[in-house]
Amino acid sequence: MTTHPHAIAAESFAIIRRGLAERGHAFPPPLATVIERIVHSTADFEFADLVQTSPGAVEAGARALRAGCAVVTDVHMVRVGINAERLGALGGSLHCLIDDPEVRSFAAASGVTRGAQSMRLAAERGLLGGAIVAIGNAPTALDEVIRLVATGVRPALIVGVPVGFVGAAESKAALAAVTNVPWLITSGRKGGSTVAVAVINALLRLAVGAENDAL
Repeated sequence: MTTHPHAIAAESFAIIRRGLAERGHAFPPPLATVIERIVHSTADFEFADLVQTSPGAVEAGARALRAGCAVVTDVHMVRVGINAERLGALGGSLHCLIDDPEVRSFAAASGVTRGAQSMRLAAERGLLGGAIVAIGNAPTALDEVIRLVATGVRPALIVGVPVGFVGAAESKAALAAVTNVPWLITSGRKGGSTVAVAVINALLRLAVGAENDAL
């Protein structure tokens, strides 16, 4: 049994690439990096069928990261999984406002979810323009980002991959109808924080030219 971490990772990606080829998938290089990282993180080849993007979305995300953009997440589980060292080296910053006192107080008083209010507050603080927004958990956060886009907010990329039975598929379908901001989704109910993290870390690899690194 292989025990060296680099050898384990290399073997994992060899298995993934074989499995994708056996299923008839042949993704172009930028998207292939993202798909492979998602499959690696979830051990689920079905995601190769679920990932959808607007034209040029992966390239737009990598370009924004190279320019030092902010990354705004819906939950801390996504935030802590992102490679902050690599993001910081590019001049970027990482934000999650789900526990901000303003979010907590407004959500408690109004009945709006903290996920939705965190995106509203991020927009008010000027964090969303030119940013990558990564939604892995809260469909209401994604719904709010879509609403903000309709008012003129322009993220560089929206990664909309919330998981769940209530509102998740619908929010992603709504994002897929957006035409003025690049987006990436996993259609249907499947997704989650692990998937959001995999997407952002894959984009970071593309941004620094490390997409072929095993680890």
